[in-house]
Amino acid sequence: MKYIHLNCDLGEGAGNDRHLMPLISACNIACGGHAGNISSMRATIHLAMEHGVEIGAHPSYPHREGFGRRSLSISEGELRRSIVAQILSLKQLIEAEGGVLRHVKPHGALYHDAVIQEKTAGVLIESLLEFEDPIRLYVPRFSSIAQMAEGHLDLAYEAFADRRFISQSELIPRSRPNALLIEKQQVYDQLIRLYLDQEIVMESGAKIPYRADTFCVHSDTPNALEILQYIQQRLATENIKIQHT
Repeated sequence: MKYIHLNCDLGEGAGNDRHLMPLISACNIACGGHAGNISSMRATIHLAMEHGVEIGAHPSYPHREGFGRRSLSISEGELRRSIVAQILSLKQLIEAEGGVLRHVKPHGALYHDAVIQEKTAGVLIESLLEFEDPIRLYVPRFSSIAQMAEGHLDLAYEAFADRRFISQSELIPRSRPNALLIEKQQVYDQLIRLYLDQEIVMESGAKIPYRADTFCVHSDTPNALEILQYIQQRLATENIKIQHT
């Protein structure tokens, strides 16, 4: 039996968290920057603990109006304070329920900027180092933040099952029509290629070696539940099980 680690961004108001949670290994919970509030965070924590799913924070630029998908021109200090506050708010709720914050995965534009900008990557790394308890960071392999965080933070290298790639670490922007994979067979095919063949197919068609520890499927795709149910069924035929704690 082989095991695969799937993560999903939850607590963002898509309305399908209860159905998606049993189909994943880890959840990244919106903690107030782009979405989420005390009530939604607590509800998502309860669901994760009920299903043995690892709990992570999903901080973003503090811009709910744009769902955290646009870069903000704010000072490094302001950004660091926002990231720490978002993570801390979720961490406190998790610990109040007897759980543990396992990881952090930045959201949207913050994720993208940390991939390519050393300044943003540095702020994110500094934010996590403010916490005494070690927190794993989800990052793309070969990105700026991965290189800068190596040796300082525990890293899990991530790849996306439902997004197309420009490079080993960069995704095609969502503003382009071919950025997101929404057909369940396409998502499964990309996931299994990433997992078994350990390679990424670029927009150009080039195949690049890439080994990931965790694979993301987004919850806000309209047919996310159908996709994850299909993935679970197809993985079972390959004797691959979705990892749980």
